[in-house]
Amino acid sequence: MDENHLLAEGFEAHRGHLRAVAYRMLGSLSEADDAVQEAWLRLSRSDTGAVENLGGWLTTVVGRVCLDMLRSRTARREEPLGVRIPDPVVSGESGPGPEDQALLADSVGLALLVVLETLAPAERLAFVLHDLFGVPFDEIAPIVDRTPAAARQLASRARRRVRGAAPAPDPDLTLQREVVDAFLAAARGGDMEGLIALLDPDVVLRADYGGAPAAPAPREVRGAAAVANQALTFSRLSGSGLLTRPALVNGAVGVVSSREGRPFSVLAFTVVDGRIVAIDILADPERLDGLDLTDLN
Repeated sequence: MDENHLLAEGFEAHRGHLRAVAYRMLGSLSEADDAVQEAWLRLSRSDTGAVENLGGWLTTVVGRVCLDMLRSRTARREEPLGVRIPDPVVSGESGPGPEDQALLADSVGLALLVVLETLAPAERLAFVLHDLFGVPFDEIAPIVDRTPAAARQLASRARRRVRGAAPAPDPDLTLQREVVDAFLAAARGGDMEGLIALLDPDVVLRADYGGAPAAPAPREVRGAAAVANQALTFSRLSGSGLLTRPALVNGAVGVVSSREGRPFSVLAFTVVDGRIVAIDILADPERLDGLDLTDLN
């Protein structure tokens, strides 16, 4: 077996891990695949004779590639107006397939990814590599051109933001589904009190409509009464032609809706202690058309 074949085998053994790193860094499935491919190109052009830990070496390479992509995205101001919902990983209620299971290891909920979108690129990298993948700060420091102590501070700042805004959901999917189904039933029935009872007082609803300058509804709503009112408004406006199907969105209970055979929205719910603390909605038609929803059929 020649050296190139061995190198390719070594890379493939780490591909799933590298894609998971890139997805958390970029919030985009296609960009994550691009970052992993770029890591392979850099590996194939490098002298790896002195590399003792190929997985660690590749992780830092992917981190550096993703950091460059985030900085380029920021410089070009590619972010849509207001809220950006990262690409969701949608599956049937039986669970994601093997490839997506690796992508979603460590319960990377959509709410967490939404918060990561608000971090500065260097903060995001330090948090993702250290807190989610255990990369030491002395390996992170050269990527962000800082000392290990400064890299630690970047991760600490990011951690405070994440803890306050992305709580871990209840692990019981059956309980999650009961709460979400009750919420949907209350919305369809016009039950304002029932909706409020299912919502955390500080619940946040975030919606990504893409680059449309005039959104059909607010992109961010906070508080139980305001979110309940928005749910009732959406239920009235959507009418009877909307088909909803239960789904798992990044491993948590969610809903996919469609109209006339085309995806209309993906809703991800974060349920904590029996109440909904976050609802994240992707309603950008262009991005919805690019989702793989075959597992729901």
